[in-house]
Amino acid sequence: MPSHVGYGPTPPPAESAQAPYNLDAECAVLGACMHDSSVIDTVRPILGEDAFYRPAHETIWRALLAQRREDKPTDPIVLTELLEQQGDLQRVGDRAYLHQLANVHYSAGSAEHHAEIIRDKANLRRLLASAIHTVQRAQEPGADPEAIRSQVEAEMRTERERALASGQGRLNRFATDGWTFVTETGACTEPLWGTREKTVWASGESLMIVGAPGVGKTTLAHQVVFARLGLSQTVLEMPVAPSRRVLYLAMDRPKQIAKAMARRVFESDEKILRDGLVVWQGPLPATLDKEPDLLADLAAAHRADTIVIDSLKDAVSTMVDDSLAVSFHNARNRALRGGVEILELHHQRKATADAPRGQRPSLDQVYGSTWYVSGAGSVLFVTGKAGDPAVTLHHLKTPTGEVGPLDVTHDHVRGTTTLDPTKDPAVLIRNAPGGLTARELAAVLIGGDPDRADVEKARRQLDRLVESGLATKAHGNAGGAGGGQQTRYYASARHLTAVG
Repeated sequence: MPSHVGYGPTPPPAESAQAPYNLDAECAVLGACMHDSSVIDTVRPILGEDAFYRPAHETIWRALLAQRREDKPTDPIVLTELLEQQGDLQRVGDRAYLHQLANVHYSAGSAEHHAEIIRDKANLRRLLASAIHTVQRAQEPGADPEAIRSQVEAEMRTERERALASGQGRLNRFATDGWTFVTETGACTEPLWGTREKTVWASGESLMIVGAPGVGKTTLAHQVVFARLGLSQTVLEMPVAPSRRVLYLAMDRPKQIAKAMARRVFESDEKILRDGLVVWQGPLPATLDKEPDLLADLAAAHRADTIVIDSLKDAVSTMVDDSLAVSFHNARNRALRGGVEILELHHQRKATADAPRGQRPSLDQVYGSTWYVSGAGSVLFVTGKAGDPAVTLHHLKTPTGEVGPLDVTHDHVRGTTTLDPTKDPAVLIRNAPGGLTARELAAVLIGGDPDRADVEKARRQLDRLVESGLATKAHGNAGGAGGGQQTRYYASARHLTAVG
């Protein structure tokens, strides 16, 4: 981090020597803006006017704004030329200082919070200056208390109105108009894992994989990570979007995590893993509930757009404190706002670990405060016995349509997971000459007596087969003296011919 003792002019002395400021935050924001000009759009409404303490930084900031307004590059080479033309280059510390600033790079999410620090310090300096002037006026001969009080109130009112009207205040920072919210917030982005109709992991929302020890959470997560790195295109026959770089926080038994990954790694993968995967081994410098900026800062420091937290219990001080859970959710959101995708591995409550296989779990079986799952975008729950290759995936919290339940089989030698074809509706209907009703399919899928929700879910799956041309639908009729007849679905001729 550039120091105010190194390059660049020193801060103004005099009465402002004790004024609040944070030069490290100023350097970080300017460096992020040089690295990525779009960061300027993010921090500009936060900073407002005259926010930088060091005059040289204010000059550089105005040069950055000028370049951004004309959609021109903001790198230090271009800025050097601009400032030299303006006659400001020597005053801001010469080209060496600009390059030093450019080497300080944080993500857009971190830049937002650094800009908040700069803004708060600037507001404090304005309040301090107003207080000093008030003291000076009060010490003048014949000072009028009422006049001073009225002037102070007017200054405070002007300061508050300025902060609110400029858009830099906390009431405006995340506000946007309705059209922008609907069209640009990301509702139409492609999922990271799954399809738009059935999304396991949505962009901008965290995915939490929950289960007892030994049921294959890590095995499943590693397959998603390797797919994000481009070593495969699908996991459980669902597409996975590529990632630029993954930061894997191996806080829980890193040696076992390495052994599990090794099952999927070949010599030909060396370059991809060296360039695309960074693994943090052991505990973090601080828990995320204590340092909410740490997650975003880690992603920025390692240039990662995806973070895997393995496991959640090792990232926070305690799992049962609601206030700490909310603090972790803030850390999660700060990283997500910076464009970082998050995958979390977590445990279920011990008392529920021996539930029968196939029995649908619930969110209250996730260990710890309910705020952890409340803030997650998607929750995938793995049920089964420790070490058992056959487990069931339940999608308890869904961004779009529910996926599964899916009966899957882990290959512990190869580190892969495959779907059980006997629970695939397309296979089941193809193997049913007399067709299937929604209730019959639901009974097979859950392995028992289905409830109304199970039947409706099965009906939607059968309707999707009809829409895709793999099935036909014979409508039933309502009950009467002779009883009703349920709607029945049959494999289409196209489906039978395709496999026959």
